[in-house]
Amino acid sequence: MVVNSILEISELSKSYDGKVKVLSDFNFNMEHGKICAIVGESGSGKSTLLRLIAGLERPEGGEIKIAQSIVSDNTKIVQPQLRNIGFVFQDFALFPHLTVEQNIAYGIKNNKSKIIDKLLKLVKMEGYNKSYPSQLSGGQEQRVALARTLAIEPKLLLLDEPFSSLDVGLRSILRKEIKGIVKKLNTSLIFITHDISDAIDIADEIIFLKNGKIVQHSPISELSKSSENEDISNIMSELKANMEGVLNLFQKPDESNVFKE
Repeated sequence: MVVNSILEISELSKSYDGKVKVLSDFNFNMEHGKICAIVGESGSGKSTLLRLIAGLERPEGGEIKIAQSIVSDNTKIVQPQLRNIGFVFQDFALFPHLTVEQNIAYGIKNNKSKIIDKLLKLVKMEGYNKSYPSQLSGGQEQRVALARTLAIEPKLLLLDEPFSSLDVGLRSILRKEIKGIVKKLNTSLIFITHDISDAIDIADEIIFLKNGKIVQHSPISELSKSSENEDISNIMSELKANMEGVLNLFQKPDESNVFKE
């Protein structure tokens, strides 16, 4: 058992056809209050991992503990609604026929008005109570989906590719906003992404997944150190090259006002 752990996964495995392992002997421990990014290409097992943690899929083997309580092992499977996990899907999954406040209120039993007002302020959506999802931008929909998830006060928050559908400027803003919300509420977050920039911007730790296995798990602060894995080394080299290119661009002198003889 990890002291102050929010999530403990041991020997987790999953396949859909009984042959090819989507996840194989997966082991992972996460401390409460941390933000962890799961990075990998399509088919690496990222989404399956999140669904197993949430209880939306049944594993073939292994154990999952949330806040020191077993929610999945060879003899026990706790239903998703009893795991106290918040899951924001990639398409946000808002109810189109309900207003913003009605979407957020879904699942709240008491003090609905007070909680809704608090969450709308938290996600910077004050004044949109009566709006419908069709009237919102992608970033606004995501904020509402996050507020609806936070309304149940989850022990662990899971986000599925939260920034993939947003433009560059907006995703940078939302990354920082989500990090601020998670830290302010002192909750824990796992999110999956194929873009390492998402991880570097807000995560405390990062897991690289490939073919259902962890190829590297490290704090973000140690990510720049050399890696024995060729794929990760290539990713980091490309990232450094891109960053140097941007820095060089801004360091070039402005020649637009230079008078030529």
